[in-house]
Amino acid sequence: MKVLVTGADGFVGRHLVRELLERGYQVRAAIRSGSEPVSFPEGVDTVPLELEDGASVIAALTAPCDAIVHLAALASSAEARRDPAAAWIVNAAGTARVAEAAARLRDGGAAELRLLVVSTGEVYGEAERPFTEADEPRPQSPYAASKVGAEVAALEVGRRSGLPVIVARPFTHTGPGQRTAFFVPALLERLREARRSGRRAVRVGNLAPVRDLTDVRDVVRAYAMLLTDGEAGAAYNVSRGEGVALSDLFARMAAAVGVDAVPEPDPELMRRADLPFLVGDSTKLQRATGWAPTISIDQTLADMLDAEAH
Repeated sequence: MKVLVTGADGFVGRHLVRELLERGYQVRAAIRSGSEPVSFPEGVDTVPLELEDGASVIAALTAPCDAIVHLAALASSAEARRDPAAAWIVNAAGTARVAEAAARLRDGGAAELRLLVVSTGEVYGEAERPFTEADEPRPQSPYAASKVGAEVAALEVGRRSGLPVIVARPFTHTGPGQRTAFFVPALLERLREARRSGRRAVRVGNLAPVRDLTDVRDVVRAYAMLLTDGEAGAAYNVSRGEGVALSDLFARMAAAVGVDAVPEPDPELMRRADLPFLVGDSTKLQRATGWAPTISIDQTLADMLDAEAH
């Protein structure tokens, strides 16, 4: 199988490229011009991709392939809050361009081409129980809203053109290589600094929310399985299925680092309208593909610390 991965130079994209290669697939990596150089394994061709530029999208989606995994996005909630319009341009309009180009590519002879659009579990909004795919999206952030737009755009193209479109809704995930703009690696960095300095107090934001945390390596395995076993027109939650309070996660992370730390609330790290509970039910995914998470949270943290040490 020949697979094009957009956003292949991102955190999840790099892990997905490795997963697909291990499955024996041929991979083409679509990357943003001017981004930090990424050393892909031998045999992975690269192509530039700018989602804001329609011509760039068409050019990136010209070579025949059997599947496209669309990861490229403005993925930071903080960045989306600073510029909601940019989030819509990249995430919603950019996905519409990718889906249209994929439909044309399929019409041009790639008859078996499938498109997997990676959305987010944040599209559901707020609840006090795990979400299922039957729940109506009620986004409560510019990032989540733009991802709902991306889903709608891609699925419309699928219905109109016959392009098989599958939507993945991953919940919170982390792992080796994630940048410190995100919660887990940022907190690990502050805990490591506390150990080096001997300071117990560690700055934190709101630790009350409950999150469903999965290892990125399990997440990309789900994406690979959905390429072959996902149903066209369907959405699938990718999640562990159980929540952990961020206060408990802080304690587990401190233990992994080996520091006797106490959280020190910092107003600068607090986020307005933080969802208090975000947990997903992945039963539908498990029934369709046989997928299940295999990497524990503690193992994820250990692997992240080991990666930082090297």
